[in-house]
Amino acid sequence: MNINKIVIAGAGTMGYSMAQIFAQFHYQVMIYDLSDKAIENAKKRISENIDILIDEKEITSQQGQEIMSYLSYTTSKDCFKDCDLVVENIIENVDIKKSFYKDISQIVSENCILATNTSGISINELASSVNKPERFIGMHWFNPCHLILLIEIIKGDNTRDDVAQTIYQLSLDIHKKPVIVQKDVLGFAANRIQFAVLREALFLVEQGVISKEGIDDVMKYGLGFRYACLGPLEVADLGGLDTFYHISDYLMQDLCDSHEIPRSLKEHFDKEEYGVKAKKGFYDYQDGKDLEVVQQRDEKLLKVFEALYK
Repeated sequence: MNINKIVIAGAGTMGYSMAQIFAQFHYQVMIYDLSDKAIENAKKRISENIDILIDEKEITSQQGQEIMSYLSYTTSKDCFKDCDLVVENIIENVDIKKSFYKDISQIVSENCILATNTSGISINELASSVNKPERFIGMHWFNPCHLILLIEIIKGDNTRDDVAQTIYQLSLDIHKKPVIVQKDVLGFAANRIQFAVLREALFLVEQGVISKEGIDDVMKYGLGFRYACLGPLEVADLGGLDTFYHISDYLMQDLCDSHEIPRSLKEHFDKEEYGVKAKKGFYDYQDGKDLEVVQQRDEKLLKVFEALYK
């Protein structure tokens, strides 16, 4: 299935980042949003990103202009009439997403693929509002899009194999590392692993076993450093499955297996301490620390990216 024209629905951070990446690989990209303000912000941020790439000599000024020429912006649903792919990136609300799909799946052509960037909402649930759900699929990107290579491609019960393979090949063509999640499960693959780690990490902190700073250091300087190079099954193979078997015999029964929201996470939520966006979470982000921590994150990710994958 040929992909030439792409509509990114939702002009937020993830949306304009995806659009820029597709444009860099010469796809015709339209960014759609209901909000004129969101559209203007997307234009501004993409222009700033292009200027940074030019300043850092990653691309020439001419290449920057060429990237911009592949991008268009609109608040009109007419953009859905002649596209080959829609990648939806609107608010993470089931009802709003279903209403969106019920509407646009009647506008797009029969051969248009509809993909959602949801980070965990059931693909089957969203597909129930799609006309011709066999062309509906999950395409889960990770923030920041320009540095995180992984894309999860999630099949619903009705998703055609050729649709999944088309999105898989498209992901390769834009130099990403796609994986196909064959079954629609809540959280897909990455978030299930992420939240399993978070649950055990918060459990250890809440039990007084280790400080919050200590548990983050365990991940950054030990497990995370290792997992930047190896997957968990590769780690087990290299460590010896006999060793992992014997550890599992006594450790599995002692791990946190609570089905409740972790207590400390709930406490911060109840206080509206949402992390960087609220300038307070597990850590304090006031007095410019919010911008500083995001900048440090991106700088470190870029160094890892350049060392391992560039």
